[in-house]
Amino acid sequence: MPAISTQLDEFVPVYQFHEYYSVRIAAPAEDVYRAVKTVTADEISLFRTLTWLRRFGRSGPASILNAPLHQPVIEVALETSFLLLAEQANREIVVGTVVITPSSWCRGRVKTPEAFKALDHPGFAVAAMNFLIEAADAGMCKLSTETRIHATDAGAKLRFGVYWTLIYPGSAFIRWMWLRAIARRARGM
Repeated sequence: MPAISTQLDEFVPVYQFHEYYSVRIAAPAEDVYRAVKTVTADEISLFRTLTWLRRFGRSGPASILNAPLHQPVIEVALETSFLLLAEQANREIVVGTVVITPSSWCRGRVKTPEAFKALDHPGFAVAAMNFLIEAADAGMCKLSTETRIHATDAGAKLRFGVYWTLIYPGSAFIRWMWLRAIARRARGM
């Protein structure tokens, strides 16, 4: 079976850090896609607890780590620190963000998918995540989420590696619970 080419491949083809999870859902692709775009933080088990811990209990503005009530998580991400990189209705959505920068760099500089792809100067680490829907057995879809992080030099890789070691268990749990929340919502549509 040939490897599935995703839009994520276009934005982060090379990476040093990675996570991948999938689930099968008894729902049509349209419902799964709608659920990806509409699931809220409150539907994801322990999301608020784990992101509160990640923020060290500090309050702050709305962000992926401090999602407002009743607002879809993807929407919160795109309104705050993430950029929509690619979207193919009922198939895939890809979002990305800059996670490590040189101290003199302004985060607001990456405003387009092309600028995200072009970010290859030393001192950066970029992260991209997708949700991919594939046909499975009759009436079933396979939904996966993959996160890839690419550091542009050894210093950024080391800095992100320390962070990744600390947050990976919570990140993995959130991703898995996010998929389960999407599945519940899609089956209920």
